[in-house]
Amino acid sequence: MNIGVLVSGNGTNLQALLDADIAPATITVVISNNPGAAALDRARAAGVPAIVVDHRGLDRVAFEAQVIRVLDQHAVEAVVLAGFMRLLTVHFVGRYLGRIVNTHPSLLPAFPGADAPAQAIAHGVKLSGATIHFVDNSLDGGPIIAQAAVVVEDSDDARTLHERIQREEHRLLPNVVRSLASGELVCKGRVVTRRGVSRSDRAD
Repeated sequence: MNIGVLVSGNGTNLQALLDADIAPATITVVISNNPGAAALDRARAAGVPAIVVDHRGLDRVAFEAQVIRVLDQHAVEAVVLAGFMRLLTVHFVGRYLGRIVNTHPSLLPAFPGADAPAQAIAHGVKLSGATIHFVDNSLDGGPIIAQAAVVVEDSDDARTLHERIQREEHRLLPNVVRSLASGELVCKGRVVTRRGVSRSDRAD
């Protein structure tokens, strides 16, 4: 399965995918809305086409039309959002529904949206974590594929908590992409399972 990765920043989740064995998935293109994103350099270093589609000066429809054009040029079948800081329209999500995954630095449905680790610290929670989920038309509200809990230490601030959450994202995301490409993920309503693996047996 050909995968397109959308990025906006440093690209540590992209690097986790580039470093892992995600077969039968293959990353065929990396697209960023930010010309200065370090993630583009990570893609180029790995020999993966790195394309800039600058959102500045474009409305969402025009921006997404350009992104879709690039994805089609690289025969992309599924999309991974790896630190992509743009909301997607109904049209884009509908085109790839069930084939878009996103990483989020909280145990959803807690703390959707921006600055989730800071939200967790502000609320005084004792557990946060990482979530990989399918993208739908809600804000970080799509069906949950995989999660990992991270203990919030008394000494944590948003940065230190986020660093530990990212380590779990880097572990979970390649497994999810590999399962998606293998056709193992089954989504019924809001419940995502893997073929042949019960919920109690899952070890993400």
